[in-house]
Amino acid sequence: MSPKSPLPLKHKPAELGYHMPAEWEKHAAVWLAWPYDPLTFPSRVESAENTYVQIVKAIHESETVNLFVRSLLAKQKVTRLFKEAKIDAEQVHFFVHRYADVWFRDYGPTFVVNGNLELAMVHWIFNAWGEKYDTLLKDRVIPDIINAKMRLPCFEPGIVLEGGSIDVNGKGTVLTTEQCLLNKNRNPNLTKPEIETYLKNYLAATNVIWLKNGIVGDDTDGHIDDIARFVNPNTIVCAYEEDPSDENYSILKENYELLQNARDKDGKKLNVVKLPMPGYVGEEDLRLPASYANFYIGNKVVLVPIFGDKNDATALSILQELFTDRKVVGINCADLVYGLGSIHCVTQQQPSSKQA
Repeated sequence: MSPKSPLPLKHKPAELGYHMPAEWEKHAAVWLAWPYDPLTFPSRVESAENTYVQIVKAIHESETVNLFVRSLLAKQKVTRLFKEAKIDAEQVHFFVHRYADVWFRDYGPTFVVNGNLELAMVHWIFNAWGEKYDTLLKDRVIPDIINAKMRLPCFEPGIVLEGGSIDVNGKGTVLTTEQCLLNKNRNPNLTKPEIETYLKNYLAATNVIWLKNGIVGDDTDGHIDDIARFVNPNTIVCAYEEDPSDENYSILKENYELLQNARDKDGKKLNVVKLPMPGYVGEEDLRLPASYANFYIGNKVVLVPIFGDKNDATALSILQELFTDRKVVGINCADLVYGLGSIHCVTQQQPSSKQA
């Protein structure tokens, strides 16, 4: 934990009654970082910016938007874009800091709450997805930047983990993949049971469901938020490819079959709903990790990436049937996904608490 934290080092979040809430539980805010880098979005930075405007416009009325920008000049530009889009400036809080990239889900903190609705954060180690991108390692300090202002109890497990590699139902079950959490480029000295112990201690997850591999084109080594997501405590949507000739077919079929046999923490079977895939998105020699499962569940809306594919409408319809209390909004991410992620990857929810 941070030396500024009032909590003693010997305690883990679960021991103190903290847990990671499900994403559909009420948020105080959502965190993002504004896109700027042509290396991430080749010839598509302006398109990525426009996608962000759509994301913020759709979400800002029901939860505060905490937005990182790299400079005061960038803040001025973004403020102008928001004004043109009729986004309420009072709902956007800017943080000026020179971050490396936009993947807030992975390098940002995981927020946890206790029974008194007191907020804390878990600061995992971010190693740029197995040290693939040295220039992005600087983003590991972002939780510290946030907490210099928020001054929350901050738990530091001391292991590598990204937010996109886990999904929880808020009732003791966490979803993840072997390809990512057991990858030797993350925590080579930890066994599967040892990693489960970390998930239990820091997320209060007493039940871990392990899927196998992620989709083709995913440079994160199989993040769960592209393949399977909880939509309520006992229902999971699972990305599924119907075309046997598609290279994702066998990968997703195996994960679906694993979920068919999975149980919640009470030993009950889960309701598993197939979510179609958008098919091949990308260049001839570069398949991008496009998936409808990379949605963000807000307080009143669910933001779903769409890609101009024939399955867009089907995916939106399936999710709208599941989220009866929210409006499902499709956001075109055909350009955003060139950065190898989409809506869930660039967002991180902050649960409601006494602090906010």
